[in-house]
Amino acid sequence: MSNLQGISAALAEKIRNKTARVGVVGLGYVGLPLAVEYAQAGFLVTGIDLNVKKCDMVNAGESYIGDIPTSVLAPLVAKGLLKATSDFAALRDLDTVNIAVPTPLRKTKDPDMSFIVASSEEIAKYLHPGMLVILESTTYPGTTDELVLPMLEKSGLKVGKDFFLCFSPERVDPGNPNFQTKNIPKVVGGTTPNCTELGSLFYAQALDHVVPVSSTQVAEMVKLLENTFRMINIGLVNEIAIMCDGMGINVWEVIEAAATKPFGFMPFFPGPGLGGHCIPIDPFYLSWKSKQAGVEARFIELAGYINGQMPKFVVSKVAKALNEVCKSVKGSKIVIYGVAYKRDIDDVRESPALDIIHLLKQMGAHIEYVDPHVAQIHLDHSDHGHSSNPDSIMKGVAHDAVKTADCVVIVTNHTAFDYKKLVEDSALIVDTRNALKGVKSDKVFRL
Repeated sequence: MSNLQGISAALAEKIRNKTARVGVVGLGYVGLPLAVEYAQAGFLVTGIDLNVKKCDMVNAGESYIGDIPTSVLAPLVAKGLLKATSDFAALRDLDTVNIAVPTPLRKTKDPDMSFIVASSEEIAKYLHPGMLVILESTTYPGTTDELVLPMLEKSGLKVGKDFFLCFSPERVDPGNPNFQTKNIPKVVGGTTPNCTELGSLFYAQALDHVVPVSSTQVAEMVKLLENTFRMINIGLVNEIAIMCDGMGINVWEVIEAAATKPFGFMPFFPGPGLGGHCIPIDPFYLSWKSKQAGVEARFIELAGYINGQMPKFVVSKVAKALNEVCKSVKGSKIVIYGVAYKRDIDDVRESPALDIIHLLKQMGAHIEYVDPHVAQIHLDHSDHGHSSNPDSIMKGVAHDAVKTADCVVIVTNHTAFDYKKLVEDSALIVDTRNALKGVKSDKVFRL
């Protein structure tokens, strides 16, 4: 039974009949797919991003996000259902606004809230009665009510009465062909019951399944639990991989056999290290917040340490492999096969490939890389590949580079790679992803 009355009831009616004007702040891998879903559902959507180039591309109907084909985006723009701007003044005409901006970690492992703060300040300028604000950026429990809410209430409007505030964690998995924005269940928690009801109603218009929870703090914690669960289990299996390596046991065979147990076991797989914007970063929001409450997050810190050591372990495997053929890392030509942080995407954020390249170059290796999705990378190690220094740019090369390489390191197992040809053309391979499963060869060294 709905308790919505007055301003909230009026907004609910706009949402139901799809006359609510929808805004999305941040047109990245979370924001643009969300904007597209609402435009496809029949809402008029305005995307807001300070990157003018992104706005120009959207307005031209050109997609820069792998999960959003231009063939899907262009008709929505042509019909006037979706437009983009870098001017936050557009907020004055909007009924809802979703915040999907980056939340990186500082080098001190504490959250950088600057993008959320800047976005909230702009929204506060144009906040008006009947507006629904939803934060989607991953953050620590308490951010929505402790940081965003006071900024919005400086306007004199009251949450749950004049405007409505929720948190709904993004769950986007770039490159996943089975689960995308529309069919991933959407958790939402509001500052008040009215906020939760309106947030749930809003998402139900465009997404398949909505999961309301009792508060913004619960919703914030959900995202951190999901990614901390993955980080810790990946850390565990990475440690098992190091153990198996020391004992001469094939860790991939161990995992495959263990996965036959129909209960009590979920397979996770080792790799060269964690990448992307979520798993390597999100658990440290929880670690940081728990320290504020006097609780030490030991599992998180330990798993972070183990995962952080995997690029060094890979480099040690490369050194051992070269040693088997009487070569050293110094002076060797090494080709990195795949530099994106995961298979079949073009995102290199926090990619372990950058750390592996950095370490090998420090040891005197000559490095090239092959990646059909990534034309060039930045190698300024201090900020994980976001340098503007032209001298730090490395461009991808053709597969033929492996024919003259002393060693090839499979870091990202893209499906576009011809692994049979790779084995034929390469002198030595270190496989960190079990991409060459079933291949028996003295020149293949596995993680």
